[in-house]
Amino acid sequence: MSEMESIKGSYNENNIQVLEGLEAVRKRPGMYVGSTSSRGLHHLVYEIMDNSIDEALAGYCSEIEITINPDNSITNKDNGRGIPVGIHPKMGIPTVEVVHTILHAGGKFGGEGYSVSGGLHGVGASVVNALSEYLEVEVYRDGNIYKQRYERGNVVTNLEIVGKTDKTGTKTTFKPDTQIFEEVVFSFEILLNRFRELAFLNKGLMIRLIDMRQEEPLVKELHYEGGIISFVEYVNRNKQVIHKPPIYIENKKDGNFVEIAMQYNESYIENIFSFANNIATTEGGTHLTGFKTAITKVFNDYSRKYNFLKENDKNLLGEDIREGLTAVISVKLHEPQFEGQTKTKLGNSEIRSLVENTIYEKLSAFFEENPSIAKIVMEKSLTAARAREAAKKAREMSRRKSALESTTLPGKLADCSEKDPSKCEIYIVEGDSAGGSAKMGRDRRYQAILPLWGKMLNVEKSRVDKVYSNEKLLPVITALGASIGDEFNVEKLRYHKIIIMADADVDGQHIRTLLLTFMFRYMKPLVEGGFVYIARPPLFKVAKGKEEVYAYNEKEVDEIVNEKGWKKEDCSIQRYKGLGEMNPEQLWETTMNPETRTMLRVELNDAIAADEIFTILMGEKVEPRKEFIQINAKEVTNLDI
Repeated sequence: MSEMESIKGSYNENNIQVLEGLEAVRKRPGMYVGSTSSRGLHHLVYEIMDNSIDEALAGYCSEIEITINPDNSITNKDNGRGIPVGIHPKMGIPTVEVVHTILHAGGKFGGEGYSVSGGLHGVGASVVNALSEYLEVEVYRDGNIYKQRYERGNVVTNLEIVGKTDKTGTKTTFKPDTQIFEEVVFSFEILLNRFRELAFLNKGLMIRLIDMRQEEPLVKELHYEGGIISFVEYVNRNKQVIHKPPIYIENKKDGNFVEIAMQYNESYIENIFSFANNIATTEGGTHLTGFKTAITKVFNDYSRKYNFLKENDKNLLGEDIREGLTAVISVKLHEPQFEGQTKTKLGNSEIRSLVENTIYEKLSAFFEENPSIAKIVMEKSLTAARAREAAKKAREMSRRKSALESTTLPGKLADCSEKDPSKCEIYIVEGDSAGGSAKMGRDRRYQAILPLWGKMLNVEKSRVDKVYSNEKLLPVITALGASIGDEFNVEKLRYHKIIIMADADVDGQHIRTLLLTFMFRYMKPLVEGGFVYIARPPLFKVAKGKEEVYAYNEKEVDEIVNEKGWKKEDCSIQRYKGLGEMNPEQLWETTMNPETRTMLRVELNDAIAADEIFTILMGEKVEPRKEFIQINAKEVTNLDI
């Protein structure tokens, strides 16, 4: 099952090492699962599933089944070896009880239970137990079915044998505690996206997700014999690829395993997803650095050897080579060292050399053996290099203009007086009329206004040189001050709140989508860092006499009328067609005043899903967009936000 060498020795109570007791998890849940919002809630499922995935990595588990029960409890069942049930030599209680009641107790810490482990923080079952109303575990092992129940981390029943079986594995059912979490409702889509990723990363593993919350259970089976090759094909399925199948490279050294799948498409965007022991390393790390260094050297060496680059030509840069590239890098290693604030950056130095040497040797050989594919991707990189040079000239021109002729920039920036970026916010406003109201209504100390008009460039269909020469996007780049693409530097960002304020109609939503596409593709750290917001101007003003109340949709209008005890026919109900219809005082009161405004923060929870949505909505292919609209049209209840 696993590509890794199987571990030596047995898996029993002697392999479970205890590091420390369970302390104050319920008092500070955010320290262990990130938050008490939806993200933390779903993290509980991942923690339990990680134990099953570790069994799969070790070669002992081929099927995992996760069920969302009608009451939003979760059942996770695998066919692994089953958690050890013998008396723990140090703690004197059943080992399965140790795993569920003592923090940092598990087979991952001693180095003998698992050769490779995917648990990021290692808190696992004990934290899920502590944050659940109840947790029941059944272990199928040694011919018996063992069962134990806990409530809010406390043992309720002793471990007991409740039956016989010829199977092995573990079944865990838990109900997150409503005293801890804001809302206990699981998203099928969030779980499906994560489990699909895990199925791709663990070739041959069957993951079955079942939703029992409706009359007809919803069942999704995720099983990919192609592994990360299937992963790349999935990401590229709505893009026009320029070669088939994806290039696949793998290597193993000193118990560490690396595999890479890569394929080029006709887009101008790079999509590289890196993983270490199934954990998404969103901040990159040594494996990603090794990949980028090696691929750049391979392309330049090949281009020189076969005269794609002439003697006086400059070398291709990494950004040229990665244009239109979709790649998945997956490494599996004994002791991953994670760095960065979110612990999603791999720091193992030995992995860099393994990845670098593997790519250089095997990709070079692939190009020699497949000259037709080599020619296609080399020519794409050379075209990207020419576009980069054009972009450089456009960028230099824009810098000269911004320094000498800033008043001629389309959409004149009205800046704020505050110089500390953490206290500053900028409203990117649709239209001159709304921009004028926003400038008059704002707090000049910390609120800047940048009016834009008309539809801007769709960057999904454009290279970077077109971005720098676009009169609608150039003011945004200049105002934010952090550049774009590989040159983007979040430390130079002039505002830490970037608020998109567009009309609450279809055109306004299109402009928002164009801006979000631009930021996701060329200023991704803005989205990843939570700097981007969407303003929510009201759609209606309901007035009776001198009293005025604002509403965001027709449902709220009815609620206001009922709460006030008014009759609808006696009220004045104004529907705003655009932001420009509001006077400065109204715009401040409803949309710009931090005390009363409502904003949506743009968060990036799933980069792969986000890439797919932008590709479908803004890409070249019409059919996926048409299909998306047909599937989701029935979910739309109100086109206005």
